[in-house]
Amino acid sequence: MQTSPIEVQKALKDIDYPVKKKQLIEHAKKHNASDKVIEVLEDLPDKEYTNAAAVSKEFQGK
Repeated sequence: MQTSPIEVQKALKDIDYPVKKKQLIEHAKKHNASDKVIEVLEDLPDKEYTNAAAVSKEFQGK
């Protein structure tokens, strides 16, 4: 399933970093992210992300 890094970052707009993977998913769901975006976030490594670039870096490998 494909989605763009832009869609992922839109879903995470205004999130306060650092955050854990679980918080990324919760934030995206609250902001009506697509199922594709949620799936991408669920596939990310379970760790703390310090900024949007860190999320994008992990996402680029998908």
